[in-house]
Amino acid sequence: MTSGARADARADLRAEVRVFVGDAPVDAAATTLATGRGLAYGDGVFETMRATGGTLPWWPAHRARLVAGAARLGIAPPPDAVLDREVAAFVAAAGEAAIKLVLTRGSGGRGYAPSTDAAPVWLLQAAPLPPPMRAGGLVVRWCETRLALQPALAGLKHCNRLEQVLARAEWRDPGIDEGLMRDADGRVVCATAANLFVLRGGRWSTPAVDRCGVAGVCRALLVERLDADVTTLSVEDVGSADALLLCNALRGILPVARLDARALAPHPAVAGARRLLAAAHPAFASPEDVP
Repeated sequence: MTSGARADARADLRAEVRVFVGDAPVDAAATTLATGRGLAYGDGVFETMRATGGTLPWWPAHRARLVAGAARLGIAPPPDAVLDREVAAFVAAAGEAAIKLVLTRGSGGRGYAPSTDAAPVWLLQAAPLPPPMRAGGLVVRWCETRLALQPALAGLKHCNRLEQVLARAEWRDPGIDEGLMRDADGRVVCATAANLFVLRGGRWSTPAVDRCGVAGVCRALLVERLDADVTTLSVEDVGSADALLLCNALRGILPVARLDARALAPHPAVAGARRLLAAAHPAFASPEDVP
């Protein structure tokens, strides 16, 4: 495929959006979204998923998190059967793509008080996958922007991501890939778009997300497969780690090669974690992960 053809394919993929009100697909997507509470208040939840071969290998876990998050916000999601049918049909033609599913409370009039009878609005969008990871691993910095403590929203992948937007706006240097974020008390939580795992003394650990942060689908799998501790981590814990990795459901495991001025050598435990993940999602298999 020529570069021009690839660009055309990417443009077509970016334009692929399907919007639903309740169980029914709608044509008036712009009006529906512009008058909705998702745009006005961030009143909703979303999932970002990796499609491979026209399928979503982790769809059951994503659906479970979407439904659980909607329940915590008091939003009635579409029935599982509707979600399964529409997502499968949408993804079937996507090939290798990033799939985003956004579920909002819908249009409920002006003001913060949520309507009790508004039909939920949800959309599916396909987009090109992010570029491959930098050779050797990520270059990471600390962010100054802090995450607010709000247990009522902790763990949710809700639609208000302004803290992450501000944190990501702290740098424009293309030589930096990601930023680590702390909460208002200085505890380490995550990266701007990924969860964090820290290797110290032969054990993996990951920050708890009971006060803020997102409980990632990839994170949950790695907690189980790596027998990782879910705990409180300080800046010093991270800075003295034997190895660091970031993870999310779109890019899998991303080894950290440098944190600010400190370089981290490749670690066999990270390679082992990548092999475990490759066994759980075929899109994350790569030559270096093959034993």
